Amino acid sequence: MTIARDPGIEQDERLADARLAGGEEDLDRSLRPKRLDDFINQAQVTAQLEVFIEAARRRGEPLDHVLLAGPPGLGKTSLANIVAAELQAPLVQTAGPALERKADIAAFLTALEPGSVFFIDEVHRLSRAIEETLYPAMEERRLPVVLGQGAGARTVTLDLPPFTLVGATTRTGLLTTPLRDRFGVCHRLEHYDPGDLARIVRRSADILGIQVEPQGERAIAERSRGTPRVANRLLKRVRDFAEVRGAGVVTGEVAHEALGLLEVDTVGLDRHDRGILEAIAIKFSGGPVGLSTLAASVDEEQDTIEDVYEPYLLQQGLIKRTPRGRVITPRAFEHLGLPVPKEAASLF
Repeated sequence: MTIARDPGIEQDERLADARLAGGEEDLDRSLRPKRLDDFINQAQVTAQLEVFIEAARRRGEPLDHVLLAGPPGLGKTSLANIVAAELQAPLVQTAGPALERKADIAAFLTALEPGSVFFIDEVHRLSRAIEETLYPAMEERRLPVVLGQGAGARTVTLDLPPFTLVGATTRTGLLTTPLRDRFGVCHRLEHYDPGDLARIVRRSADILGIQVEPQGERAIAERSRGTPRVANRLLKRVRDFAEVRGAGVVTGEVAHEALGLLEVDTVGLDRHDRGILEAIAIKFSGGPVGLSTLAASVDEEQDTIEDVYEPYLLQQGLIKRTPRGRVITPRAFEHLGLPVPKEAASLF
C-alpha cells in the first residue's frame, strides 16, 4: 500500500530547515558586541578608536581608513560593525577573494552612500589590479574608469562620496607597502586572557539565556585558545550537553565533562592537535621531522598543518621549527604524559 504524501509537507520541512540555518547565523551575529563600550579586552584599540571616531564626528568628516590585523576570531569583523554603528553610517561588506575584477570593486565604490563604511575582509587577498584601483579611491575619492579598447580607449574619472575603508587581515605581511601605508589608523588585535574570555562567556550566556556558574565560565575560557569565537562555539556545545545530560545549568563539572566529550583538553588542544604532537613524539622520537613527512604520517595536507594547527602549538611553546624540521618541546612531552627520549633531550 502506498501512502500519499502531502506535497506541502516537504516544502514546509525545507522552509523549517532554512529558518533553522538562518537562526544559527542570526544567533552568531547576536553574540557580537554592538558598541565600543560592549567590546571586552583590546582596551588600547577601543580607546584610540573612540577618540578618532569622536573627532571625525565633530569635524563632520569621514573617519580615516582603518586596518585591523590579527589572528582569526578576535573581533575584527565586530569592530568594523562597531565603527559603522558609532559613526551612524551604513556598512557595506565584502571579502578580498570576492573582488576578482576591477568592475567588482567599481560596483561597490560607486554605490556607496556619503559617509559609508566599506569593510573588506581578508584584504591581503586582493589582486594587484584591484589594489591599484583602490589607491586613488582611498586618497582622492576618485575612480578612473577606462572606456573602450585599443587606440580609441579613454579614461573617465568618477567622483566618489566620502567613505571609510576598513580592511581586516590575518596576514599583515602579505599586504603590499603602498596599500598598507594608505591606512591612517592601524591596529593589531591580540589574544585574550582567560579572565576576559570568562566575561565574554558570561555575556554570551546572558544573550542565549543559559545559566552558567563561575566555574563553568572559567573552564570554557581556559580552553578557548584566547579567542572569543572559540569561546562562543564551546559555550553553545556545552549548553547542548547541559540540556541533554544535565539539569540545563553549566556548572564546572558539566563543563569539564562536556569539554572532555569534545576532546578539548586543559590548554585548548583538540584531537588533531594532539595527533600531531603524538606523531612527532612517538613516531619520530620528538623530531626533527620534515613537514612533508609529518603531513603524510598524520594524513593531513602540509598547508593545513602549517596554517591551521602549528600557529597555536608554537604560541603555547609545544613545538619548534628548526632548519632540520619540526621538534616538540619538553613541555609538549609533559602535556602528553610522555618521558623525554634521550635522543630528543640532546636537542633542547
